[in-house]
Amino acid sequence: MMKGIAGKKVLITGGSSGIGQQIAIKFAEYGADVAINYYRDLEEAEATEDALTWCRARVARFGHKDLLIQADVSKKEDVDRMFDTVIHEWGTIDYLINNAGIQIAADSHELTVERFTRVINTNTIGAFLCAQRAIQHWLEQDKAGSIINISSVHQIIPKPRFVAYSVSKGGMQNLTATLALEYAGRKIRVNAVGPGATVTPINRAWIDDPEKRAQVESHIPMGRAGESEEIAEAVAFLCSDYALYITGQTLYVDGGLTLYPDFRVSWSSE
Repeated sequence: MMKGIAGKKVLITGGSSGIGQQIAIKFAEYGADVAINYYRDLEEAEATEDALTWCRARVARFGHKDLLIQADVSKKEDVDRMFDTVIHEWGTIDYLINNAGIQIAADSHELTVERFTRVINTNTIGAFLCAQRAIQHWLEQDKAGSIINISSVHQIIPKPRFVAYSVSKGGMQNLTATLALEYAGRKIRVNAVGPGATVTPINRAWIDDPEKRAQVESHIPMGRAGESEEIAEAVAFLCSDYALYITGQTLYVDGGLTLYPDFRVSWSSE
């Protein structure tokens, strides 16, 4: 078990598939009550609910409450409705996991402002709106809280043809640090997890192609892509009592991808 998580209330944005879904299942496994936000794919959200039901059968001794909430996190009115719903049902929220995110591939000189803005609105502004509501709630209740932003190795590694995504995650890095510093004295911790190449539905294009997968994994020092459960464990750790003295940090779960893998072979003069 992960110390301190059982019985807590956690809201996970973009929790209907991929990493978000695994985070939801992991927190349920550790005994938390889980509110799963989804954008519009109810079928995927219901699949997550089924998975949670299966998971709950294994941890029934904790008891549970699960919520399924549709909201577009880039819209303040949707975010307000989502938080109002969770707080009305549960009375409080203990952890916020800002996982909702999108990416759009395009050559930067051809990327429209509308598509650029769409990514920023979801990935960065959405994370801010949710964090703001969570912080307001915790300040009103004078209670501790924890925010985990699901960022990416691309908050520090440039990603050509994905400029909006890279910019959005760079903004998330500073959002994490700024909020952590601003509210550290109010019992509110803010951290981020930066996944590397991870096996998720959004990455099926290269995961299911042996040649493309080999190309991706050749850049990873550990020689393999990560699993969603490995990301979820890191998120749970940062929310747990084991991490009570950690704030403002990004924990990269990337198999060493941020270690400048192309420098593994010495090339400089000695």
